[in-house]
Amino acid sequence: MVILYDRFNLSEDIFEIIFATNQQRIVGKTLIKYVKENGGEIGKTQMSLFATQLHDGKLVTEIDDEPYRGKSVKMSYNKRQFYDRILTPMKSMGIIDYNLYKKTYSLSENFNKDLVRIALMWTRELRRPLVEIKKK
Repeated sequence: MVILYDRFNLSEDIFEIIFATNQQRIVGKTLIKYVKENGGEIGKTQMSLFATQLHDGKLVTEIDDEPYRGKSVKMSYNKRQFYDRILTPMKSMGIIDYNLYKKTYSLSENFNKDLVRIALMWTRELRRPLVEIKKK
């Protein structure tokens, strides 16, 4: 997944930076909230249940954005798109880890570690001396 951002208009909400649409942002936030409510780790069955409830429009949650702030709302999001546009990108960025042996999804700090590593790579590139190309 590619993250494009405007450093002069950087949002305070990490989900606004990561996701392209408002609906994706709300679903991503709700997923993180759900995992946190379950001790930071959920099983494959729980994830499937979450995606099915979302698909069926039966997932009820509170959204902290206007005009929904403080209200319980039913959310609906296509199950296949949930896996393709929400969960898979979050796994590939290191926000969520999947343990093949335990068959569990957990919140991860790998996203932070990778961004620090990228920042260090950029710092090294800035400090690298200019190498001139010799022409024949």
